[in-house]
Amino acid sequence: MTTTTPRPSSWVEGATGSGFDVDHLPYGVFARSGERPRVAVRIGDQVLDLSVVAAADMVDTHALFDQPTLNPFMAAGPEVWASTRAWITGLLTGEAERDLVEPALAHVDSVTMRLPFTVGDYVDFYASEHHASNVGRMFRPDQEPLLPNWKNLPVGYHGRSGTVVVSGTDVVRPCGQRKAPTQDRPTYGPSQRLDIEAELGFVVGVPSAMGERVGTADFARHTFGVVGLNDWSARDIQAWEYVPLGPFLGKSFATSVSAWVTPLAALDAAWTDLPGQENPEVLDYLKVDGPAGLDIAVEVVLDGEVVARPPYRTMYWSPAQMLAHTTVNGASVRTGDLWGSGTVSGPEPGERGSLLELSWGGQEPFTAGGRERTFLEDGDEVTLRYTAPGTGGGRISLGEVTGRILPAT
Repeated sequence: MTTTTPRPSSWVEGATGSGFDVDHLPYGVFARSGERPRVAVRIGDQVLDLSVVAAADMVDTHALFDQPTLNPFMAAGPEVWASTRAWITGLLTGEAERDLVEPALAHVDSVTMRLPFTVGDYVDFYASEHHASNVGRMFRPDQEPLLPNWKNLPVGYHGRSGTVVVSGTDVVRPCGQRKAPTQDRPTYGPSQRLDIEAELGFVVGVPSAMGERVGTADFARHTFGVVGLNDWSARDIQAWEYVPLGPFLGKSFATSVSAWVTPLAALDAAWTDLPGQENPEVLDYLKVDGPAGLDIAVEVVLDGEVVARPPYRTMYWSPAQMLAHTTVNGASVRTGDLWGSGTVSGPEPGERGSLLELSWGGQEPFTAGGRERTFLEDGDEVTLRYTAPGTGGGRISLGEVTGRILPAT
């Protein structure tokens, strides 16, 4: 874990001490009415138009910011990421730069945030031992909670990149086949067991070649940053379809990500040890050297009320191991590829990152808004919030993920 150091103070009003201080500086893509989308960085409650400032400051990489997605910047690699972060920090802490920068600032509420990157492939993992064990106990009560492969490899499935949407996008209740155990035949209709999964998402910056294996030590060379992620799930559709090939329509209707991408450098103080992978010992290609987990706190907010606080630090599989496993067979990754951690759940009942777990499969309703709840109802709004230790000694606030459920059409 990196030792925290005093951070320089920003001249931007309200930034110092906030979750979006100069030790964070997440990237996004914004637009104002009648204008083209372009790259920005967030400082406090302000959005800094990097395309304007970079052109005015005659920065060599200015063309990377006059783009509708982060993909060109992400593909430029770690040296460009580091030099850009240092340049932005200087702009926002040096009083002499204020006249150049201040005209390019806009309040975050005055702009529209876009999906920050063009998604290539999307893979979702199943990396929480507590979540996987809870699901196993619910659906296989007479067997071991974890299947034999679970502690030997990061289990994952391919999702649908075309339905990854930015935070704030409404989610229409999906329709599909459902079959209850008491029914003889499946029926078709709107999902009755619509759920959320509180996750972290990791975004590829530098691609790899087909046939190239990305080792755990090369995680930071290929990974640009982190987003909040909600893997919306239709549990009744999923339960009927998933044998033998896994999730399909129960997952592919929508996946929401935050509008802001937190660069890995902002998480230098958040790295922590994994819970332990000695029994069984992982294979050599999955071994990590040093802290590989992340101490990120998550909040699940249902209609304005916090219903769970899942801790990401309890995850069994690390992001570096997930990337290594993705490429161990020679599969390539591309700029903009996204992989989700799987549901983040801790050992305590209040740390469960899905409604499936909070209601124990719908059998034990939980209370929210003064009434009993199980799965999502039309009109519900869910927000996922994330914080992590910052390199300046405080905490940074990762981008929120919000979505509201609309009735089936």
